[in-house]
Amino acid sequence: MADEGGRRERTGSAKRPVLRIILGTLLVLVLASAGTGYWLCSSLDDNIESFDIDDAVNGERPEKLATGAKDILVLGSDARSGNNKDLAGGNAGGTARSDTALVVHVPEGRQKAVAVSIPRDTLVTRPECTGKNGSTLPSAERVMFNSVYTSAGPACVIKTVEKMSGVRIDHYMEIDFSGFKDLVDAIGGVTVEVDQPIQDKESGLDLTAGAHKLNGAQSLAFVRTRHGIGDGSDLGRIGLQQQFMLALLNEVKSQDLLGSPAKSFTIADSLTKSLTTDSGLDSLTKLAEFARSMQGVAPASMETIMLPVRYDKADPNRVVAAEPQAGRLWQAVRDDADIPAAAKESPATGGP
Repeated sequence: MADEGGRRERTGSAKRPVLRIILGTLLVLVLASAGTGYWLCSSLDDNIESFDIDDAVNGERPEKLATGAKDILVLGSDARSGNNKDLAGGNAGGTARSDTALVVHVPEGRQKAVAVSIPRDTLVTRPECTGKNGSTLPSAERVMFNSVYTSAGPACVIKTVEKMSGVRIDHYMEIDFSGFKDLVDAIGGVTVEVDQPIQDKESGLDLTAGAHKLNGAQSLAFVRTRHGIGDGSDLGRIGLQQQFMLALLNEVKSQDLLGSPAKSFTIADSLTKSLTTDSGLDSLTKLAEFARSMQGVAPASMETIMLPVRYDKADPNRVVAAEPQAGRLWQAVRDDADIPAAAKESPATGGP
């Protein structure tokens, strides 16, 4: 439906096994690397950066769900990329960005899951946070969502998501897309199917329609590209990132990692070096336990829903949450209710 300015709202739903992709990859690697010895697994634990959410957020937070459901914030970033300026579409300014954000809701029983994708260009209200230099950042309105990570780090992103949604974040998982370069190269490449040609001068990606086996640098460009697809906004990039994650898992599963402990360790080493979690998921043992708890979630029972948004009237390069749709969606998450149904209810017709 178009808003008063004729611009179309963006809502969407697509079945994508997002969290299962990440955790499934980790579980395969954990099982494969188990034969390499406890001390090697311990060294992989040391690769994972972590923090305590309660200590980091340090303030009033939403109540935990009484049903036992869990909500996980998953970010894709370039946070640890010291050489990003040499990578296609990378960050030459020395700062980190969060290019992908998913609030993954896992109901009690662990038989299904829904991921709410927040476009990076969404204008939000950032609560008061501690900046990276230790100074206090005052609350600010109409801040681009992905700038929150750049200015104040993951704790402030969690605070911002909790403020905008009213949903308490139980776990945090951050994947450094730049770290995927080494991971993909260690695997030997990842094959993706491209429906239409992609030519993006910003990321350096140039692909014809069809199947392509991407190396590490190409994979990084693939998950970052947006100017060569759709309307050039961040909304098209979200689909490519989900497609890549699925292709990555399929590639890992197709290889005999259980029969090659040395290779599995190399791959697991690359993956854990690109991983930051909360303290509840900061070891292979904890990750494997959580992954096993998700074994009842089949890919067909998982769904990714983009937060209902519309183009901002003052700045067409940005989007804002479309109300009342967005409010109904977050309410469904808080109530552990039917989130896809809430997202499909009649869209808002007024301004942002």
